Amino acid sequence: MTPAAPIADTPPILEMRPILEMRKITKVFPGVRALSDVDLKLHPGRVTALIGENGAGKSTLVKTMTGLYRADGGEILIDGTPTRFDNSHDAERAGITAIHQETVLFDELSVAENIYLGHTPKTRLGLVDWKAVNARAAAILHSLDAPFGPRTRLKDLSIGQRHLVAVARALSVEARVVIMDEPTAALSQKETEELFTIVERLKAKGTAILFISHKFEEVFRIADDYAVFRDGQSVGAGVLAETDQASIVRLMVGRSVDVAFPKIEVRPGETVLDVADYSHPTEFDGISLNLRRGEILGLYGLVGAGRSEFCQSLFGVTKPSRGTLTIDGRVTRIRSAAQAIEAGLVYVPEERGRHGAVLAMPIFENVTLASLGTVSRKGFLKMADEFALARKYAERLDLRASALDQPVGNLSGGNQQKVVIGKWLATKPKVIILDEPTKGIDIGSKAAVHAFISELAAEGLAVLMVSSELPEILGMSDRVTVFREGRQIGTWDRAGLSPEVLVRAATGNAEEIAA
Repeated sequence: MTPAAPIADTPPILEMRPILEMRKITKVFPGVRALSDVDLKLHPGRVTALIGENGAGKSTLVKTMTGLYRADGGEILIDGTPTRFDNSHDAERAGITAIHQETVLFDELSVAENIYLGHTPKTRLGLVDWKAVNARAAAILHSLDAPFGPRTRLKDLSIGQRHLVAVARALSVEARVVIMDEPTAALSQKETEELFTIVERLKAKGTAILFISHKFEEVFRIADDYAVFRDGQSVGAGVLAETDQASIVRLMVGRSVDVAFPKIEVRPGETVLDVADYSHPTEFDGISLNLRRGEILGLYGLVGAGRSEFCQSLFGVTKPSRGTLTIDGRVTRIRSAAQAIEAGLVYVPEERGRHGAVLAMPIFENVTLASLGTVSRKGFLKMADEFALARKYAERLDLRASALDQPVGNLSGGNQQKVVIGKWLATKPKVIILDEPTKGIDIGSKAAVHAFISELAAEGLAVLMVSSELPEILGMSDRVTVFREGRQIGTWDRAGLSPEVLVRAATGNAEEIAA
């Protein structure tokens, strides 16, 4: 298709003066050069995707842009004029604001109080003008079609609605540059679409937007331009319409990566897990499925379809109302995580930072956390045995860390996930449940995690994998079971399975296809 001609009198994007420009920015921490002469331009009315693996320097640059860090070299320009941010208030006054993956808001305050926190309108006497606060907040919320009012308590809102409050806060300071850092990580498909509508409105107002995401489908959907970082350096930038995913991946990792999934073909063995009529009073109903040794069974569905709740019930987190669970031919009642582990079933949760690992603890203690009995004698832990067990799984998982006593919180997302998987593998399970195993992980680490999952199945482990990413489900699963609104819609073999079939089954927008 021939590109449309530019509108008359509208300068090409490369000739437009950016609102914000970062030139040759350098940031050094003790022993680490986090940024080295990086460049970035953000233009009015355009979305720029900042792309790079974990550790590429994206977060450091954002903190420099918002005044949390001071650059050790280079300059920041606003409308072509050099400036300096000594703190976050300087950046906010310059019209720069950030909306993070974990929105920094206060549950007990009202929506209006959160929107105007730190810059509340005042009366002549210097007191907070509550009438103005609520009126201005109501006007902004109305412009965003928000389904709640300014006096609503933040704790009563969903995650997607909290993001809406964060956007409203950005509008309240008349932000000229809005940074969105993984904004859709915890959003449903509907909430993501609503966010994208807001992004289009911000673009129409002339706002410059920096969009950070690991999801390429979102990047190519919403962004106009791109900038790629690798190892703290700028390695590429341009207009998205003039490139493709493979080219960006090569820039990210410095080599070609097989984004298609490194699945090892395995002939599944006997049935290990058999679930019949498994139900919960409010979350799911009548789930029946089986899983064979060496097989990867994918669970697909929209957010809220009941997949994670079903898996958590298998692991003993919640109690089913009816149904039977059979492991290796033996009917098993699991009412706690300890019973699940003893039965040979383990669960790697979606929120690894909150539920899967103790981030402040070192790697070796995290790996042995679920199998302390094997590294203790007469009630006393043997540190040498802990290190030996942790080293075994660190090597097996190709864990990238400076030492086994390094805190897990200091690792990249992909390596944190490896620690959590290692913890459960140390229990020698028969079935492993992986809930969104690559959520928030960069593309290079995703390939490594996928390769390891495939190796686990090849070694005979039965894998139940929950994923909201269609390429992951189609690329890794031997069979796929689709959930919708707490019910099992059907199960399909991998051969010949298309994304359209799964989406139709998950959304209910077309006649269901018999499994």
